[in-house]
Amino acid sequence: MSKLGKILRESIAIDGPLPVETFMAVALGHPEFGYYMTRDPFGPSGDFVTAPEVSQMFGELVGLWAAEAWAALGSPERVALVELGPGRGTLMADALRAARGSPAFFAALDVHLVETSPVLTEAQRRSLARAGVPVTWHTAIEDVPAGPSIFIANEFFDAMPVRHYVKTPRGWCPRLVGLTETGALGFGVSSEPEHHLMAEAPDGSVLELSPISHQIISVIAQRIASQGCAALVIDYGHVETGLGETLQALKNHRSVDPLGEPGEADLTAHVDFAALTRSALAAGADVQGPVTQGEFLMRLGIEQRATALKGKATLEQARAIDQAFERLVTAQTFVGPGGAKSLGMGALFKVLAIVPRATAPLPGFVREVPDV
Repeated sequence: MSKLGKILRESIAIDGPLPVETFMAVALGHPEFGYYMTRDPFGPSGDFVTAPEVSQMFGELVGLWAAEAWAALGSPERVALVELGPGRGTLMADALRAARGSPAFFAALDVHLVETSPVLTEAQRRSLARAGVPVTWHTAIEDVPAGPSIFIANEFFDAMPVRHYVKTPRGWCPRLVGLTETGALGFGVSSEPEHHLMAEAPDGSVLELSPISHQIISVIAQRIASQGCAALVIDYGHVETGLGETLQALKNHRSVDPLGEPGEADLTAHVDFAALTRSALAAGADVQGPVTQGEFLMRLGIEQRATALKGKATLEQARAIDQAFERLVTAQTFVGPGGAKSLGMGALFKVLAIVPRATAPLPGFVREVPDV
């Protein structure tokens, strides 16, 4: 039993079951025992690998995209490059290295990182010690100063807590985390339905929502609509809203029981890009995409970048570059640490840009005209 698991069991025994959304928020963000508060979960020695850890090419192309977005916004004299959930700072370090290729853009930059984990904040400080631009940390997006900004959110929204509703003869009832007869954590359903949910569905269907994701998107989109900003969202998920649950837990690169060891495993859910789009449009911004990560990176020139890197690489390094390229842009299955299998990121991951209305298509979102 994890320390946080014991705390949750004692709390539920006294105060009753918790909504799934609350359980997920506590498991990830408890100030003393929350998953992200106590560890660096990235890389082969952690629990999962993100695209910036796969290859420098990913962050470099995001940096070049940001430079193009800055130009599309009118090249403001100062611009904040804001990353939500920056991990170890790997993406930002690679993006800034690429941004040096656009001296005017680099000179305009102030970097702002939104991070709640003390452990990861220290890792970011080490990664960006020689960033060459001012770097400021915040614990909430609302604390980022107003003004022209480019927001980057890579594998951020998948960690936002989700709310589950189960269709019953009584209506859509909240799914709860309570205690089983043996005292273990287990899922249950509230006896009281949410009367505002009226969607038709067979009994037993699950509806998964992430209100906090839409609050964050609304904040970003309002700034985009009024302050000359843009945002790039990269995450795994689906492009159409539908029924079904996607809550999952990862530990040591393997799927585990989401309720098994709270605070010791990563909890995520697939991102509903259609819902994010609706929130952005309602707040007055426009969207481009979503497109698959593979499409996005190919249009930005990842193939050419891989070729350039291999030109200066050893045979072993060139092989690693090829493997990273395939993992980032294709949908094939890869064997990870410990023999765990995972899909390539190219199709599962989607990319969405949020921009001011009437913005011309940004790089990565322009469909090529076929030869005739």
